[in-house]
Amino acid sequence: MSLVCVVLSGSLTPSNADELTVLGRARVVDGDTIEVQGTKVRLFGIDAPEGAQDCIDALGKNYRCGDVATVRLRELVRGRDVLCKGNEHDRYGRLLAVCSAGSVELNETLVREGLAWAFVRYSSVYSAIENEARSARRGIFAGENTPPWDFRAKRWEAPEQQTLPNCPIKGNVNRSGERIYHMPWQADYAKVKMDEKRGKRWFCDEGEAERAGWRRAAR
Repeated sequence: MSLVCVVLSGSLTPSNADELTVLGRARVVDGDTIEVQGTKVRLFGIDAPEGAQDCIDALGKNYRCGDVATVRLRELVRGRDVLCKGNEHDRYGRLLAVCSAGSVELNETLVREGLAWAFVRYSSVYSAIENEARSARRGIFAGENTPPWDFRAKRWEAPEQQTLPNCPIKGNVNRSGERIYHMPWQADYAKVKMDEKRGKRWFCDEGEAERAGWRRAAR
C-alpha cells in the first residue's frame, strides 16, 4: 500500500488510506475550483460554467452563470473549514476531490442547485443529481445552455493569432509586475495585448504556465 499524507491546518501527517485529505479554510478560484491550505482542488465529477460564460434563464434572459456559481460556492464555504478527499490529480496538478463544508457536500450541492453539470466525461457519480435538477428546471437547466466543456473547446479553437500552434494561453505581466495567465474563455482574455518584449509569453497548457511562475487570472 502506498503512503499518502493528510494535510491538517498546513501540516503533513501519514495516513493509511489511499487518499489525500485536505482540511482548512478555502479560497474560491471559480465555480468548481478552490484552494485549501495551499493545495489547489478541483471538485471531482462536476463542471461549472466558466466566468465569462453566459446562460439563459427560465424567462429567456441572459445571465453570467459562471459568476453565479462562483458566488454561491463562496457562500457555501464562508466561515467554515472545508474537508476535501481525493486520490488523484488532474494534468494541471490539482487534487480531484469531493469536498464538504460542515455537513454540506459542495460537489453535489452545486449540481443539485443547477449551478454545475455532472462531468460525465470522467464520472457519472452526479448524473442522477443532474437529472433531478433538470426535471426541476433549476439554474442552468432552466434553458438550453452550453456545457462548459463545449464552451471551452470553442474558445480554445478560435483565439487571436499566437506565436505557437495550439498555445493560446496569454501570460501577462501587469503594472505591478505580477505574472498572471488568462485562458481563452476567461472574461479579460481579449483585453490582454501581447508584447513579448515586455515579458509576456504564450503557453500551451495551464501546467506549463504555473511551472513558469504565472498564476491563473481570477476571472
